[in-house]
Amino acid sequence: MKIRGMGVAAGLAFAAVPGGAFAQSSVTLYGIVDVGVTFNSNARGDQQYALTSGVGSGSRIGFRGAEDLGGGLQEIFDLENGFTPTTGKLGQNGTLFGRQAHVGVGGPWGTLTLGRTNTNTYDLVSPLVSGATWAAAGAGYGTHPADLDNLNSTSRINNVIKYTSANFAGFTFGALYSLGGVAGDFTRNQIISLAAAWQRGPLSLAAGYLDARDPNYSLWGSKAGDSATASNISSPVLSGFATAGDQRVITAAGAYAIGSATVGLVYSRTHFGDLGSVKVSGLTAAENAYRGGVDFNSGEVNLKYQVSPSLQLGAAYAYTHGGDVGGRGNASYQQINLGADYGFSKRTDVYAFTALQKASGVNSTGQSAVAAINGATPSSSDRQLVATVGMRHRF
Repeated sequence: MKIRGMGVAAGLAFAAVPGGAFAQSSVTLYGIVDVGVTFNSNARGDQQYALTSGVGSGSRIGFRGAEDLGGGLQEIFDLENGFTPTTGKLGQNGTLFGRQAHVGVGGPWGTLTLGRTNTNTYDLVSPLVSGATWAAAGAGYGTHPADLDNLNSTSRINNVIKYTSANFAGFTFGALYSLGGVAGDFTRNQIISLAAAWQRGPLSLAAGYLDARDPNYSLWGSKAGDSATASNISSPVLSGFATAGDQRVITAAGAYAIGSATVGLVYSRTHFGDLGSVKVSGLTAAENAYRGGVDFNSGEVNLKYQVSPSLQLGAAYAYTHGGDVGGRGNASYQQINLGADYGFSKRTDVYAFTALQKASGVNSTGQSAVAAINGATPSSSDRQLVATVGMRHRF
């Protein structure tokens, strides 16, 4: 819904404007309401049936606005709240505008924004990843284990200065810097993100880089209510590595359209370095004893097929392999995603999705690896299946 002109829209966007007349401005109210029924074959040992929110897409309501500044420039802002329609609670652990909250300026050269937002890697690489698009992106079920590469934007970034370029003949790029804000230590809690993408005809390519210092607090602990002393990483896939001094992620993806089908490949390498350098309370003695670094390599092949203008089918296979720390062994995770989406209209659709994961080896806690589909209660065994059907409405 859009409101234009100098009246209500300008009043919503600006509390007061000193001197002079209002420029042409607009405010858009938008959102998604998404609810499904989900089955988990093993939620710490028991089967679970639940009414779940935001499975296909995170439920949200937002206000997006722009004001013409002249000379091809615009002031822009976006305030986006996540919520849970099954209970009415705020999303993102109670953060009011937890999905994004930023203001900036845009022009022929691109946009520059300040505030809370997604990484450039999410903006440019994730459109080629199953878990960030058709594979239950809202709940994160189709994402690589624990969303360790943040390709589903489980972790949004605070205190950001972000640049995103215009589209130059199919080529776009961007950069992000998050200030840690710690007195006397400029680099503590800082985050850097770089990404680029290129699209020409049926071929799409993208790559990104993310570097987060003190990731347990800067990256994983970026929501209201997150701990400033304890671990903010809940998945057993990664929770033992909360003492890492930095987390570095390299991602690359490509897709090629052949008629109604699109085939994609995704690779990510996630490195947790300088283990033991960050104090985190509540960890086991074994987890506190980790030193050095550990790498996770993830590969994915995905396929989506547009059966008709209304019906899309998708399938993906992903494999993640974790490295060894201190001779404790490593873990690997295999996951299959299957999904279908049917649109009744441009705004309303229904979907069905299934994920099956198999784990092996030793996970970050030093225990036998259990299946832990992202966004779901972890299994008590090495296997887990999550299935969901739901309805989504956009406005």
